[in-house]
Amino acid sequence: MNNQLNNSELTEQQAIDQKNDQQNEQQEALEQAAIEKRREHLKNESTRIIDIAGNEPNSALKCIHQLSVAGGATESTYVAIEQRVIADQDTAGAYHLALMAQNTPDLPIDARQLIELVVNKGDNDQRLALLKNLPLPPVELIKDQILASDDGDAIGQMNAYLQINPEGYGSQHMLGSGHADRIVPLSPGNNLS
Repeated sequence: MNNQLNNSELTEQQAIDQKNDQQNEQQEALEQAAIEKRREHLKNESTRIIDIAGNEPNSALKCIHQLSVAGGATESTYVAIEQRVIADQDTAGAYHLALMAQNTPDLPIDARQLIELVVNKGDNDQRLALLKNLPLPPVELIKDQILASDDGDAIGQMNAYLQINPEGYGSQHMLGSGHADRIVPLSPGNNLS
């Protein structure tokens, strides 16, 4: 009798294990189907964004927005947007694409070319934003362009920023470093020391 009980317990356990295995397989199949669906969606969105970048002048910001909404894209999408930025000499698009490239190093984008476009052809607000937001901005190039503009307000903002951050490390570095002396003060008159 004990042997029969043990055998029935064993078959119950086997049935439970088999049911769990089937549920796991179904879950994996559902996850794989979701991945395939997401992949197909990104492929379709990429095709649409490439079409916009290839056919609509001054559409880089629109494409970057669509890329963000889609949550990613193919490498050729990034290349198409970069080509649109360069063709239009779009400094706003170059700024945003350069930040994306700096934050995602494996993108097929020449961030250096985009940064140079912003520094050489952008306005001082864009240059200051590069200075503050790039992890390692080209400080001397930005400094030279802002000084050459004779824009007193921009020069003052730049000098204030470089006074507290002489190396020119971007804001991400300052926030991540944990040093109290690296935090940008809220107003120019308040020193933390």
